[in-house]
Amino acid sequence: MWRTSLSLYSKRLNSLSSKLNPYPNSPFFHFNGGLSSSSHLYSSVIPKPSHSIKLGLGFHRLSQLSIDSSSSLSRDLVAAVSHYGGCYWELSKARLSLLVVATSGTGYVLGSGQIIDLAGLCWTCAGTMMVAASANSLNQVFEIKNDAKMKRTMQRPLPSGRLTSGHALAWASTVGLAGTGLLAYQANALAAGLAASNLLLYAFVYTPMKQLHPVNTWVGAVVGAIPPLLGWAAASGGVSLNGMILPAALYFWQIPHFMALAYLCRDDYAAGGYKMISLTDISGRKTALVALRNCLYLIPVGYLAYQWGLTSGWFCLESSLLTLAIGGTAMSFYLNRSTKNARRMFLASLVYLPVFMSGLMFHRLHDNWQNYMQDDSTTATVSSSRSMQESEYTESEKPFKNPATGKQVRSPVAYASVAPFPFLPAPSYSDY
Repeated sequence: MWRTSLSLYSKRLNSLSSKLNPYPNSPFFHFNGGLSSSSHLYSSVIPKPSHSIKLGLGFHRLSQLSIDSSSSLSRDLVAAVSHYGGCYWELSKARLSLLVVATSGTGYVLGSGQIIDLAGLCWTCAGTMMVAASANSLNQVFEIKNDAKMKRTMQRPLPSGRLTSGHALAWASTVGLAGTGLLAYQANALAAGLAASNLLLYAFVYTPMKQLHPVNTWVGAVVGAIPPLLGWAAASGGVSLNGMILPAALYFWQIPHFMALAYLCRDDYAAGGYKMISLTDISGRKTALVALRNCLYLIPVGYLAYQWGLTSGWFCLESSLLTLAIGGTAMSFYLNRSTKNARRMFLASLVYLPVFMSGLMFHRLHDNWQNYMQDDSTTATVSSSRSMQESEYTESEKPFKNPATGKQVRSPVAYASVAPFPFLPAPSYSDY
């Protein structure tokens, strides 16, 4: 009986709800088994919690898609930077370029006085790095086909196809112009001119000559000797005789270094079509003799650095011992021309250069920055101010009479101070 009554009551409630709800399929109205809650009349205005959750899930999905899209974009950006950064690093031969920067920076320090302009040093190194990167990039642009034939170079960005030659050429042009302009603006025109000439010499003379004649090794040695001269010019504003010490050492050092490399990689050079001296020297005797001879040329460099006032006497001794060490490896290679001895000479050359440059900077004399060959403007300035200087002599520098001639002459100290070659010994009184 009560079940029948409950069933009839339920049917009446359902019919009533259908009249109150003209849209029974609307998601805003919800009945459970025909029985609604007491607040079902307000359900058309206020969404129920279940629908709010559904809407929240929708917004969460949109947010997640946005986050995934930005994450994918970030990953693509990082991958692109990593790819092109690696290609530019290899294209610029960054380790070789850093060695060039080290020699240029050493030249800057040697050409400075007691106070080293750190900002100028940084600008010079940055400009040198850019120009060196440009030269090395152009070298690879011109040698794509040759590099593709050699085992040690076939994986470079251009022969491996990771970068196009047009892209590499644009990179080389950009950094080359930027580096030269930076040196001209922050250093001086002489330093910028040396950088630009070295870039042209390396890319357009040395690079094609590698496929024409073995003399390319000596041209490459000139290229390697210019950066320290660039650094000296950037610091002092000119080029002087004692500023040639490090360039001379670099020139002679590069020959045994290149000879060892040419002997070790002679098969690769033959495959690439490069004309190296080791290819026609079957026994290796000529290659070893050239290396030994240039090691001997390095012996007087330390003495000249001391004699010309660039370093103290200790460097003369240390440089001689260092040169004898690399000369010993060259002699071993000459007596027994094997791959082991060639590699030993190559490793000795890698040790020689940083030790030599460190010794130069450690033993350098702070007053060596004066140019030995003064320019016309300096001579004119000295000439115009000579009368003023004569009126300001100290007691020890007053003009005196030569007892033999009776003529009044200047003291040796004053004479030496305006001499065009101040590294010459001051004249004695007997010279008058």
